[in-house]
Amino acid sequence: MDLEAVRTFVAVAEAGQFQKAADDLSITQQAVSKRVATLERTLGVRLFTRAARGAELTIDGQAFLPHARELLRVAERAGASVRPGRRPLRVDVIASRSAQSHLMRGFHRAHPDIDLDVVMLFDIETAVAAIRSGTIDASFRAVAAPGRPLPEDIESVRVLDEPLQLLTGPAHALAGARSVTLDQLTGHRIWMPGIAPGTEWGAYYDDLVAEFGLTIEVTGPNFGSDALLDTIADTPALATFMGEHTRLIWPADHGLRRIPVTDPAPVYPHSLLWHRDNPHPALATLRAHLAATTPGHGADGTWVPDWVTPR
Repeated sequence: MDLEAVRTFVAVAEAGQFQKAADDLSITQQAVSKRVATLERTLGVRLFTRAARGAELTIDGQAFLPHARELLRVAERAGASVRPGRRPLRVDVIASRSAQSHLMRGFHRAHPDIDLDVVMLFDIETAVAAIRSGTIDASFRAVAAPGRPLPEDIESVRVLDEPLQLLTGPAHALAGARSVTLDQLTGHRIWMPGIAPGTEWGAYYDDLVAEFGLTIEVTGPNFGSDALLDTIADTPALATFMGEHTRLIWPADHGLRRIPVTDPAPVYPHSLLWHRDNPHPALATLRAHLAATTPGHGADGTWVPDWVTPR
C-alpha cells in the first residue's frame, strides 16, 4: 500500500477539501486526486463523495480512517528507529570477560546516555560481513590475519595493546616467579583450547610459537573459562596465556597465579573496525573516547606479529 496515498487520504479527510489538502501537502490538487484514486483502486472502495461543502468520507472511508492514521504512526516509528542516533550503537566484542568488553564498559560509564547493544561474533570474517551489511556498527579485532586484508570500505584503528600474562596453578614450576621471559617458557606446555584455526587470534598464536619456539597445545574440547581454570589449577604441568585485562574469578583454593611475561612482552593488538560510511553519531563518540583513554601501542620491549596493522 502506497503510504503517500494513505497520507494524502488522511490530509483530505482532515481538511474536508481536496484543494486545502493540496495546500497542506504542498502539491497540486490534481496530484491529490490521483493519489486518492490510486488508493481507492487498491482498496476496491470509494473513500470520498463530492459535496457542496467539499469532500465527505463514505462509510468505507470512515472505517478506513483510523487504520490509515495508525499506518502513518507505525511508519513514523519504523523510520525513527533507524535514524542515526535513534537506535542503539551495536558493537561486537570477542567475549564478555575480554579487554574489549572492559573498553566498552568504560565507554558506557563515560557516556551513560548512549544506548548500546554489545554482541559477540566469532571471527573477523563474520564481523566484517556484519559491519558491511549494517548488522553491527563496529567490532574489536586483531587486524588483520596474514593474507586477508580488510575490504576497502572498512576502516580500522589500533586502540589497545594488551600484555599477555602466564596463568599457572600453585604447583607449577614457574608459580613463584614474579615475571617470566619468553625464553623461560621454552619447553613448558601452554594449554589454550579456545584457539580456533583460521581466526585472527589463531594466526597471532601461530606466529608467537614460530618466533619463540613455544609449545602451545589446543587439544581437547573448549568447555569455557571455568573448566580451563579448574584444569590449570589441578595440573602442575600445564599453564595458559591470559590477557592482562581479562576479568576472571576462581575459587580461593585454586591458588592460581597471574605472571607477567617479558623480554619481549607479547601484547595482543586490539583494533576497532567500522564501515567508512556509517553515519551513527555515537560511533564517532566511541572512537574519540578510545583515542583519549587508551594507552599508545608499539611500545619498546613489546612484540606483535609483523602482519599486525601499525595504525
